[in-house]
Amino acid sequence: MICFPNCKINLGLNIKGKRADGYHNLETVFYPLQLTDALEIIESDTADTSLQSYPVFSTSGAPIPGDQSNNLCIKAYQLLKKDFPLLPSIKIHLHKAIPMGAGLGGGSADASFTLQLLNKKFNLNLSLSQLIDYAIQLGSDCPFFIPNQPCFAESRGEILSPLTLNLSAYTFVLVHPAIHINTKWAFEQIKPVQQTPSIREIIASPIGNWKSTLVNDFEAPIAEAFPEINHIKNKLYHTGAVYASMSGSGSSVFGIYPKNTTHNIHLHLNHRIDEIKTDG
Repeated sequence: MICFPNCKINLGLNIKGKRADGYHNLETVFYPLQLTDALEIIESDTADTSLQSYPVFSTSGAPIPGDQSNNLCIKAYQLLKKDFPLLPSIKIHLHKAIPMGAGLGGGSADASFTLQLLNKKFNLNLSLSQLIDYAIQLGSDCPFFIPNQPCFAESRGEILSPLTLNLSAYTFVLVHPAIHINTKWAFEQIKPVQQTPSIREIIASPIGNWKSTLVNDFEAPIAEAFPEINHIKNKLYHTGAVYASMSGSGSSVFGIYPKNTTHNIHLHLNHRIDEIKTDG
């Protein structure tokens, strides 16, 4: 069984304060985009009992650094295995296309889609709310990818309120510079403050107003450390974007363009540029 985990962007991101548990309270709008990885799960044909809690895991596409045992797809399987001990041993293959360390939630998407694929393939009959409960144990961005629709997010990002936000009249351009942002370091640069008006109010206003009102708290300190972020953002505006911003804790920058407009974007050779056309 195969699925295609998609990425997300953040439309505004306000870090409101640090919590007693070490996480931060925030508010943001998550918006899904169809830049995808590919994820396949099949039942293992081996009788080796040592594989029952640790699936065979293979990858292709972009290299995935770090210890394989820390991959969120494996952790998702192990999380369900605790509650469903009869879950069979499996093989997972992940083709990685969403850039990592880019603020696009690719790893979180892979984890949440693993939960959903296991639920479907092995008839676990988990509800949406149960899948969200599992997802938050894997990471703060993971719950969004269960409903996978535009949402206003609060708390750590796990309290989700669906939004009627239709941007099908626009094309998205994603630019990923060759910069990997460490999330822990990014949070250390933030001085929490409650924005007014709230992101939820700003998103309800016409998109033409967002340029002057919709802010990602991470963008200013990260752009100070990596000036290339502002260079990309200014280039997107120069080529006709109605709104441009860094996503999440970076380093990807996105521009939103009216559909059927011409935008020739020429940046450095090590910048990856993806144009994503929406339905509608």
